[in-house]
This record gives sequence, C-alpha cells and structure tokens, in this order.
Amino acid sequence: MSARDRVVVAIGGNSLITDPQHVSVEDQFAAARETDHHLGALVAQGLDVTVVHGNGPQVGYILLRSELARHEVHEVPLDVCVADTQGAIGYILQQSLLEDLRDRGVDRGVVSVVTQVEVDLDDPAFTAPTKPIGPFLSEAEALTRRDEEGWDVAEDANRGWRRVVASPRPKRIVEIDAIRHLIDGGFVVISVGGGGIPVVPDEAGHLRGIAAVIDKDHASALLAREIDANRMIISTAVERVALHFGTERQEWVDHLTLDEAKTYLAEGHHFAAGSMAPKIEAIIDFLEAGGEEAIITAPQKLEDALEGRTGTRITH
Repeated sequence: MSARDRVVVAIGGNSLITDPQHVSVEDQFAAARETDHHLGALVAQGLDVTVVHGNGPQVGYILLRSELARHEVHEVPLDVCVADTQGAIGYILQQSLLEDLRDRGVDRGVVSVVTQVEVDLDDPAFTAPTKPIGPFLSEAEALTRRDEEGWDVAEDANRGWRRVVASPRPKRIVEIDAIRHLIDGGFVVISVGGGGIPVVPDEAGHLRGIAAVIDKDHASALLAREIDANRMIISTAVERVALHFGTERQEWVDHLTLDEAKTYLAEGHHFAAGSMAPKIEAIIDFLEAGGEEAIITAPQKLEDALEGRTGTRITH
C-alpha cells in the first residue's frame, strides 16, 4: 500500500464501552488501549489516519447526570454534551494512541479537535425527530417536559418514554481547514466526534448550537471527502456485513460493489435502520464522491480487514 494512503477510521461505541458491566472511565481507558493498538498498527504502516469516534453512551450518561442533578445545578444542553464528550473521549483516545505509537518507535503526534458541524434547519429530520436520547421517563413526566420545555417525546420500544431529537445530515465541517493543516503536518487527528457539535447559522451568519444528533458515519463520510481520503473504514460490533440479517437466509459477505450496495439498501430489509443502514448510506456517499474503497469490520480486525483477510469491502 502507498505511503500516501489517507484513511478515515470511524470507531463505534463498542470501541470504548464493551458491555454494560464495564462503563467506568477506567474501563473506557482499557477498551481504548485495545482499539488504539489496532489504529497504531495502521499508522505504523505509513497511513495517514484520521479518527472519528461515536459518543452515544457517553452523551446518555451526561444527560442522566444532568437530569438527576437538575434540582441542584443547571442542566447541560445537548450541543454542550457533545462538546464535553469530544474533549473527554478525544483525551482518552489520543493519550492511548500516543503511548502505543511511542512503544512502536513511531514519531507521530496525536491531537483532538473539538469540531462543529453545520446542519440545515430546513432538513426534514427537524420536522420528524426520531433519535432517542437521555434517560427513560414515565409517560406523565415526558408529557410534562413536552408541554413545559418544548421537548419532542416518544415511547421507545415499549421500554418507556424518552426525549427524541432530530438527526440531520451534516453540511459543513467548521474546523476543516485546521484539520487539513494538522493532517498535512503529520498529526494523527481525532475529529468530528459523535458526528460533530450540531450548529446552525443565524441571520447574521453567527453559529449557535442546536439540540440534534448528527450520525457519525455520515459525518465521517463528509470528513473523508473534505480531506481527500481514498479509504474509509467503519468499525462496528460485527466483523462483516450480512445480507438478510437476522433471518434464516443470513449471509455474510466479503465484497460488494457500489451498485450492489445501493440495490441492497433500496430493498430495505438487509440493513437495520439506525444500525447498518446509515453505514451503508455513508459509504455510498463517500464512493460516489470519488473515494476508492470502504471497509466495514470489527475494531480488533482493522489490520486484517485492510489486508483483505476479513471485513466487507465495498468498491466501485
């Protein structure tokens, strides 16, 4: 592989929280060291690696703490929650990755960028919020918060009521110039964490945060296009993509063409909404914008997948 290969690696929540019994900060550091060991192997091969991380569980914890303490201190707005997780998760990942690179004798700096991502207030997602966030509530409490605080609320899979927010498509990465300069300067950059802090411009063009959640895989595809990455890797809980997922006809696949991925996505029953479907959508966007290939695999299989030994590869 070329020394100028530039790859965006999007790591999911399972890269930091492996199971519900291991959620402490110490547990997240331990999980990050494992993930960063595999990221470090890619950097050691000479790739220009840029990392995007998920933050769903961590944002949920901040919102729950805020909810429990709201009678004592101010609540934390959702955009600030995302910023908080970018700082904390970025710190965990960059420290662990820097240590791994030093152990390998690789002289590369690692830096995290608190990243704002502009979205469109006219995005259809804002008229039909569907992304559940925060703790479960009783129906009465949820309806009270709706009436008094303007929340959108919905019942979540018969488990209780939750606040729901929009998940709009990302339009523009505000700090993209800084990210490009850092990559060109030889840094491994961690950015667009959790899909980015969602912001919208006012009439004067000034940005303000908004209560929304941007899908990290779509944001990763946008980042990959903006930095001219030729590869994109999405790590998730499974080693490969399956067709007819969860049925007797389930079939693991090693390779899909872009046209095949678009066809299977359109059929609507292969890739779960909110799980594998947005990953396939993001990859389609990336390849259609000029990317060479994308890979979906588990975080511990990054090196093997890049060498073609596992994972699902999607190409033109």
